[in-house]
Amino acid sequence: MLALLTRYSLVGVINTLVGCAVIFGCLLADFSGVMANIIGYAIGLVCSFVLNRFFVFGARGAVSGGEIVKFLIAFGAAYGTNLTVLMAAQSVLGDGHPVAQIPAILSYSLVFFIISHTFVFKREGRA
Repeated sequence: MLALLTRYSLVGVINTLVGCAVIFGCLLADFSGVMANIIGYAIGLVCSFVLNRFFVFGARGAVSGGEIVKFLIAFGAAYGTNLTVLMAAQSVLGDGHPVAQIPAILSYSLVFFIISHTFVFKREGRA
């Protein structure tokens, strides 16, 4: 489990750096906090699928439609959590405040790992 969490964390760092660069770039370009967040996460989605599938969870073989649907469900749940946390943080800090992104990003990461590990990329014989 430690190796799995280490790989997931590394992929998370890569995705977070890419996503944050896009989010903060959008904020500097005067996009709203929610729109900046949407754009940042959209760009990281494909990268996340590929890195998590192969590098983190070791899935092999052809990508199936069912696997993509499960991934999108996991993403939707994690992203819904992210937006809920972001809106709550922005209600305190103000729309577009960069610090509001931090708890949103952390909540996304936790929810996405749990769902990916137990549902999306679950291998037989693994708890």
